[in-house]
Amino acid sequence: MKTIGPQRAAIAQPVHAYGIVAASASNVTTINLPYTARIVQMRVQPGQTVTRGAPLFVVQADPAAVLAASQAKSTVTLAEGELARTQSLFDKGLATRSQLAAAGKSVEDAQQALAAQNQSGVTSGNKIVTAPFDGVVLQTSVAQGDQVQAGAAFLQLAGGDGKDMHTNVMLGVEPSDAAAIHAGDVVTVHGLSASLARTAVDGRVVLVGASIDPQSQLVDVGAKVPLDRSAFIPGTRVSADIATRNGTHWIVPRSAVLKDDKGTYVFQIDAQNKARRVAVAIQVESGDRYGVDGPLDLGRSLVISGNYELEDGMAVQTGGGAP
Repeated sequence: MKTIGPQRAAIAQPVHAYGIVAASASNVTTINLPYTARIVQMRVQPGQTVTRGAPLFVVQADPAAVLAASQAKSTVTLAEGELARTQSLFDKGLATRSQLAAAGKSVEDAQQALAAQNQSGVTSGNKIVTAPFDGVVLQTSVAQGDQVQAGAAFLQLAGGDGKDMHTNVMLGVEPSDAAAIHAGDVVTVHGLSASLARTAVDGRVVLVGASIDPQSQLVDVGAKVPLDRSAFIPGTRVSADIATRNGTHWIVPRSAVLKDDKGTYVFQIDAQNKARRVAVAIQVESGDRYGVDGPLDLGRSLVISGNYELEDGMAVQTGGGAP
């Protein structure tokens, strides 16, 4: 049989999860237009890095939107002309003060409508829409030739001021594992692709969902992981190990732990080379190791092989070795 010296140390139970890297919602901007337009040309694609002022796409305003802008200008010109005419009649005593006030109100209304059209940026011909800041194109919602309604999303751009380019990792875990996960737990993210298979980055759990996603049948877990200088760009598929139930316990190989109708136990060898049964309680499972609690003696060897043949008080002959 083989024995090792027992050790007491920190151990956690990993929960395995899969998910995707997504930019933090606070750093995501949706690019749209306040008027209906046709996509003449897309200049970017998902995953592309852009600088402030870089062209994103070329659009052509819908003819009806262009006509509305033109009509707004004409309405102002007509209203101002009518106001001048009414003022002239009023000066000659041929128009009332109320008529003059109505003409002035018409000018104000027309000017406000024109200001709204100017603010929308409607122009005839092609218009190039540029990036408002340095960032990364997360996704595009349109294709060349599409007619896009006012306010509809063209694309999503992640970035902001460049100081908070940290990304969240959104994961899915089995509902039975979710109760053990808490904000602050350590998350180790691994890439699923061959190029990222050996890359790992640590972060922390930010939130744990309170319900089961109806599509995936998993519970969503959000993690904050500093990935701004790594190869984990938004959209990267990842796996993750979440360290739960952290604590300090006796760390023993699985092979050392036995169970019968009296409970879970291990064997230690006393000073007279006799096997002594020690009752333990399994607190954490981590790979081929257990984290257990019980009255183990730090000075006595722990039996890790051949222990199923032992009985309490049996004299033994041991040989050291790693499990």
